[in-house]
Order: sequence, then C-alpha cells, then structure tokens
Amino acid sequence: MLEPDDTHRLTTELETALLRELRASYHDLNAAYFKRGLRPAEIKLSDNARRLGQWEPERRCIEMARSLLANKPWGVVIEVLKHEMAHQYVHEILGRTDEPAHGPAFREVCDRLGIDARAAGMPHSVDGAGAGAVDHRQEPLKILERVSQLLALAQSSNVHEAQVATSLAQKLMLKYNLDSAALGTRHGYHFRHLGVPSGRIIESERLLSVLLGEHFFVEVIWVPVYRPFENKRGQVLEICGTLPNLEMATYVHAFLSAAAERLWTEHKRAHGITSNRDRRTYLAGVMEGFREKLEAETKKHREHGLVWVGDADLEAYYRKRHPHIRHTRTAGQRRTEAHGAGRNAGRRLVLHRGISGESAARQGGPRLLPPRRS
Repeated sequence: MLEPDDTHRLTTELETALLRELRASYHDLNAAYFKRGLRPAEIKLSDNARRLGQWEPERRCIEMARSLLANKPWGVVIEVLKHEMAHQYVHEILGRTDEPAHGPAFREVCDRLGIDARAAGMPHSVDGAGAGAVDHRQEPLKILERVSQLLALAQSSNVHEAQVATSLAQKLMLKYNLDSAALGTRHGYHFRHLGVPSGRIIESERLLSVLLGEHFFVEVIWVPVYRPFENKRGQVLEICGTLPNLEMATYVHAFLSAAAERLWTEHKRAHGITSNRDRRTYLAGVMEGFREKLEAETKKHREHGLVWVGDADLEAYYRKRHPHIRHTRTAGQRRTEAHGAGRNAGRRLVLHRGISGESAARQGGPRLLPPRRS
C-alpha cells in the first residue's frame, strides 16, 4: 500500500516557515556538532523525491526534498540535514574533495559525530553491527520471541500466574543484557522516537520516560521537533539502545500509554465521574505505581545477584547523538485522591501481550514480535 503524500498541503506560507525552521536547525546543529565551524549554507526546497537531501558545493547549497518535509517525522528531517552538513564539513573544512562522496573521510566524521552515513534511502533508526562484531542477528529475535511468549502467558486470568510470567519476561531481558555485556556481543546501537510530538510534556509522560530509562536498558531524552502543517514546535521522546531493548521499550511505552487511559476510563465509570479534570493526576499516579512495582522486581533480581550497572558503550553512543544535554526539573501533579487511586491501579497492572498492531502504531511504535509460528 502506498503511503499518502501530503506534499500538496505545503502552502507558500508553510514553506516559508519550514525554511525558517530548517535554517534555525542548521544553526543549532552547527553549534552542537561542528563547533560553529561551518560557514552558513543556503537551504532550498527541492521537488526531486529521489534525493531526500543534497549538498551542492558549487552553489554552497543544501537542498531538502519537499516530499521528505511533508511526509516524514521531523526527527527524520533532522537526520537528513545532519547528513548533508557532514558532506559540507568534509568538503569545506577538511578539504577532502578527492574522495568519493561517502568515502573514508565522510564515514569517519559521521562515526565520530553519531550521524547516519548511509548513502541512499531513508535514514533508519538502526545501525549495522560495529566493526569486528560477532554476527548474532538471530539472537535478538529469539529473545523477543521468548519474551513475547511469556507476555502472552501474562494474560492469564490467574493473577499469580500472570505476575510470574511478567516477572520472568523482565528477568529474561535482564539476563540477556548482562550476558551480552559480559561476552561483548552487543549488536550496535540505534534510536527511535516514541509517541506523538507535543508542545507540553505532562507528568505521566515524563514518568513513563523515566521508568523506561531505569528498567528497560535504554537511554531516554526529550528532543525538539517541528510540526510543519501546524507551524508549531514541540517535543518527542527519543530512546537509544540495542534493537531488542528498543523493541521492548517501544512495546512497554505503547502498552502503558494505552493501559493508563483504559484504567482512567474504568475509574470514571466506577465512581460516576463525568469530567476529565483529574485525568492527568490519575495517569501520573498509574505511572508512579507501575514504576514502584518495577523497582520491587529490580530489588528481587539484585538479591539473586543480577545487578545491572549500565552500558558505557550505549552512553557513548547517546552522547554522540546529544553532545549538549540539559536537565530540567518540573513540578508534579497534586497528590490527590485521584493520584492515589491511579497509583494503586499502577501497582496492580500486569504487563502482557495485549496491544493490537493498530493500537501500538498509534502509540508510536510496532508491537512486540509475536511467537514464531511452527
């Protein structure tokens, strides 16, 4: 099925705003990645859909495809822009004009700065295995299939059986990461954007991002994005990690986002509540309660000698992608009766394989891989 093409929706006013945003992004990327070493280039829009972006040294111009800007998330647009700026850096700063466009100098710059160096097609949120890595491409799939099978068992109506299955799934992911780190068989690092870009991050979303970073072996950060058809800026959650950890974290994000809304609807019905005044407070309570549940599981794992101390290589990858990280503090929701009710519901919530593909897609990512069919 062909994806819808929204290029026709780009009015003159929207294109003007887009160019302004691209120039601002160029300025920010120049400062963050290239230490303001690039002399500002002209940025133009192109109707050539076969090239997402192109650095033209003769005109000192970066062209960005209208189809890219109209149809792809802003995170993809920024990856393409960084790619073309890396070409400019190699040409104008390093003076390496005798090499192929995607030659050694270009690849070295991209590797050092955490930029996607692939020559053709849409930038992906995945990288290949690093140089010298052992090819274990099937192992992550096997892990996800086993986790998916356990989460299917967690749909049991027996609360104890469901909780045991979920706990085993979490333990399996922990052991997989501990073993991979000990054996040096990490499979490269990738990134993914989750959810819908928003102008304001509510507390439940922030708590969800925190628990993903604490318990699902990914680094998390809220990154700025631009919504071209609304001419508005916003933020979206980015996670970085190995492919199986990204898949798991994406699933958990989708599951908890949907489950929290479902629990709020059930809470309203049970208590005869007609307004959504306490919705955000309740959702924050759900995330806090589920986070406490995860912390209790982590404590049990530690008592059995399964201690995760982090991944230095993932931290390095994360820092390459985000050389300037700013931490902020935000005020939480009032600890009302609604918050307490949500917290109790979160503590009782069992992670299971219950999201449809459509629901998961709406929440920002694919569902967890299903068990392999015989």
